[in-house]
Amino acid sequence: MRAANSIRLVALVLTFMASLGGANGQETKSNLRSLPAITSRAEFDSLARIYSDKAYPLPHVLFVIDRKNKNKIYYVNSTRYPFHKDFVNGTYLSLERGQEFFEINYLKVNRRFMLGTIAYQTPLQRWTFEFWEGDLISAGQIKTASDVINKSFFQPVAFKPNSSRQDEASARVEGLERILQNDIAKEQEYEPLNLARGLGRIHIIEKLDEHVEIGSNEILVLNEVPLQLPPVAGVIVAKPSTSLSHINLLVKGWGVPNAYIKNAHQLLKEYDGWWVSFETKRDTYTIKRADLGQVKEYQKRMASRPDLIRPRSDLTASRIASLSHQRAKDVIAYGGKSANLGEMMQARLPGIIVPNGFTIPFFYYDQFIRENRLDETIDEMMNDQKFVHDPSYRRARLKELREQMQKGRVNEQLRSAVLGVVHAQYPGKGLFARSSSNSEDLPKFSGAGIHSSVPNVKGDQQLLESIKTVWASLWNFEAYEARERAGIDHGKVFMAVLIQEGINADSAGVVLTTDPYDRENKSAYYISAKRGLGIKVVEGKIVAEQVIFRPQTNTIQVLTRSAEDSLLTFDEKGGVKEIPISGERAVLTDEMVRKLVKAAQSIKRVFGGKDQDIEWIYMGGRIYIVQARPFVA
Repeated sequence: MRAANSIRLVALVLTFMASLGGANGQETKSNLRSLPAITSRAEFDSLARIYSDKAYPLPHVLFVIDRKNKNKIYYVNSTRYPFHKDFVNGTYLSLERGQEFFEINYLKVNRRFMLGTIAYQTPLQRWTFEFWEGDLISAGQIKTASDVINKSFFQPVAFKPNSSRQDEASARVEGLERILQNDIAKEQEYEPLNLARGLGRIHIIEKLDEHVEIGSNEILVLNEVPLQLPPVAGVIVAKPSTSLSHINLLVKGWGVPNAYIKNAHQLLKEYDGWWVSFETKRDTYTIKRADLGQVKEYQKRMASRPDLIRPRSDLTASRIASLSHQRAKDVIAYGGKSANLGEMMQARLPGIIVPNGFTIPFFYYDQFIRENRLDETIDEMMNDQKFVHDPSYRRARLKELREQMQKGRVNEQLRSAVLGVVHAQYPGKGLFARSSSNSEDLPKFSGAGIHSSVPNVKGDQQLLESIKTVWASLWNFEAYEARERAGIDHGKVFMAVLIQEGINADSAGVVLTTDPYDRENKSAYYISAKRGLGIKVVEGKIVAEQVIFRPQTNTIQVLTRSAEDSLLTFDEKGGVKEIPISGERAVLTDEMVRKLVKAAQSIKRVFGGKDQDIEWIYMGGRIYIVQARPFVA
């Protein structure tokens, strides 16, 4: 309890310091996070971004209103924080991320934050505030936002609704001044949202939901801007859209054409399913069917483009090597996960244990594919134009391939060699079959979470099946899509399998040698933890305990306590089981935090000072490291 109280006390001190403006009680314009009020145009401009692809400039500033803190408003430095979640996470107001953040703060009435944008509408020379068109904000919250903004902004600010729902809700608010999109656009039939030119396949979508597959080579025609999108070749919306929606800002970052075209569903119906060239200009757009030569040239360029990532591999290395005989340089034969663990094992870092294991190199994946004639299946699949252009069909074909691999025959010599090592060195022990491919831990692409591992494997047949499961996971739909969008050559990707002694866990989690929420806080250490095995921490299915350690001040800040009501542990028959838990929710003591930080510092030094993403297990007072990979933001 003394350790827990110490953490809470430090958290209170840090919160007080933050309320003064930063670790030193001051902030300059260069590192300014936000302002509580805007008293002049100069202050607005100091925080603003300018959207310049329209016919007129659109300077704008994000705002966050914290309903939990008496409707406190933050006018956000929008050049430092491109999206609301970046500011909310970076200032630790909330650590919700991804889908959870969107649902809680845009779709639910009982939300903590009101998240919007203030813009200067040049055609009208008026200030407006607005919310993303998918935001289900209530009439009462619109009124509250208006009151808070107009008390803290130097000029009157009117509300600009961005959807029919917001229009209807705001119309009921007495005394609310509004400016409608039509007041600005005046029956506009076309508006560029990003000036660009591209080639892609037109995909008209009447209703975008979880059942609709989207390909990276598609130009989408949508009724309205969606909640989320993966990277695509272009976007067209059939209804007027605010330039400042999250999706439009994302698409701008992708560098592809994006526009509002009135009645686009009907206007572009003849192009549905066709490859087209599409260009957005300030005053008009051009769209026309691409000829076969253009499509072939595009595909040829994509297949041989100089930026295509071709991961290195050595298919001549056939030795089934123990971790103790591997080094970081062996990544080309055994994959990054395995080679990095071998490097740490060789370093003999004090206070750290790397569980023993051995690795089946890429050679045997390649052998398995060829001996089962799956190379022919993969070649045929990759050259199938429907597979390339139809994501739904692609998902089905990848599933068929994985099922074929699961039915494949493992080479007898490999089978004997693997089982021989297991019987001699790991008799009766639960083992993990873990993925270690050459397409992970690449520059700007971590590949985390896209392949499969099999926990606590017991028995010869189960082990052989788990090896095939790991091999097959190279062709998980998520893995294929991630490689495709990152520009990785699928033909140069191979999978090794790390067979490692399983360690049951009192607690487990991740430590990063930087702060993932605040890019300016690079020297900090972030730790997430839960009781039992750390599988759900990695998968993000349960809120983990999260802390930040700051070496300069030797302080710990608790960000969240664990919300778990169960833990995962080894099942005696193999695999894992879930058991209920209760009692004190604190997972980490300050002593454990400092031990983990010390371990992470040692690991970072082993890998040349590069920031690391480290998976750890704590069992019986000892720290076990089961993965260290370069941290990719």
